[in-house]
Amino acid sequence: MASPSCHRRRATWARAAALLMLALCCCGRGAAASSPSSPPAVPAVIVFGDSTVDTGNNNAIGTILKSNFPPYGRDMAGGARATGRFCNGRLPPDFISEAFGLPPLVPAYLDPAYGIDDFARGVCFASAGTGLDNATAGVLSVIPLWKEVDYFREYQRRLRRHVGRARARRIVADAVYVVSIGTNDFLENYFLLVTGRFAEFTVGEFEDFLVAQAERFLAEIHRLGARRVTFAGLSPIGCLPLERTLNALRGGACVEEYNQVAREYNVKVKAMLQRLRDAHPRLRIAYINVYDDMLNLINNPSTLGLENVEEGCCATGKLEMSYMCNDASPHTCTDAGKYFFWDSFHPTEKVNHFFANSTVELCKRELL
Repeated sequence: MASPSCHRRRATWARAAALLMLALCCCGRGAAASSPSSPPAVPAVIVFGDSTVDTGNNNAIGTILKSNFPPYGRDMAGGARATGRFCNGRLPPDFISEAFGLPPLVPAYLDPAYGIDDFARGVCFASAGTGLDNATAGVLSVIPLWKEVDYFREYQRRLRRHVGRARARRIVADAVYVVSIGTNDFLENYFLLVTGRFAEFTVGEFEDFLVAQAERFLAEIHRLGARRVTFAGLSPIGCLPLERTLNALRGGACVEEYNQVAREYNVKVKAMLQRLRDAHPRLRIAYINVYDDMLNLINNPSTLGLENVEEGCCATGKLEMSYMCNDASPHTCTDAGKYFFWDSFHPTEKVNHFFANSTVELCKRELL
């Protein structure tokens, strides 16, 4: 049996090759009404993070990591529309927004089709491919987390001009914040061996570094007015179709080494969140247990009527995402509702909706 270090080297080269294929492939080519008698309990949904929650910001920047083309968005309500969401349809923040009586799509801050009137009810600063570590954003030239916070500051200035200082403060304070980030720090950065972090830190030290970055970020958005925050832990990242494919020598099973890292990181995140609660009594933070939620669904797919939890729907479902997931592939499935994953990295709309419902209930219990 190959040693873990041999597996890591093979997976690293294979993942790097997949990114190169992506680069080469790239070079080759309505609002839901709220009650009229009183404002909603949640005036806005505000989003930070990566591709799990990016509603289209990468469309506006110079990166190869995009999804604003078919078949992405093919199952959007109202007709196929590739918005830049890494999905066949909507993402969790969209469903969360709709559940609170807000528009069914959370607009991307860099999308010129939207303005401050739209952003007053919801806004997304997330960027696919980014991470807690600034070095992660540099791998595919996406928006680093510090810049997402800069956009949040700019948004508040625009909001104050639009609705007045007092109302802007209430919107920022009463909004629900969705933060989903961290996977890329490990799979696109540390384990890919492209940034030097693997030589600078042991994996445990890197976990500590990321948790410290998350703590600084959360403290800063609290300082800027955020009071109701959800923070997602890592999923079982070794069970993503791309990682299963790279684990072919072990029969395409989940990569337990990566799942163990995710579990260790999540324990540290939960301890950090409790420190923040203790230090900032007015800050409510709810931890989203993505790891257990995802693994439970993978192990019990019939819960949601799923038939395939190992491959994505798009193309072969083994390696493809972004420009490698395109209309030229004859292998894309006809019914994404039978799949957990849309591409080799991201869930389908059906799964996003399922997880969003859990997050809404979490918000009601712990934030509202």
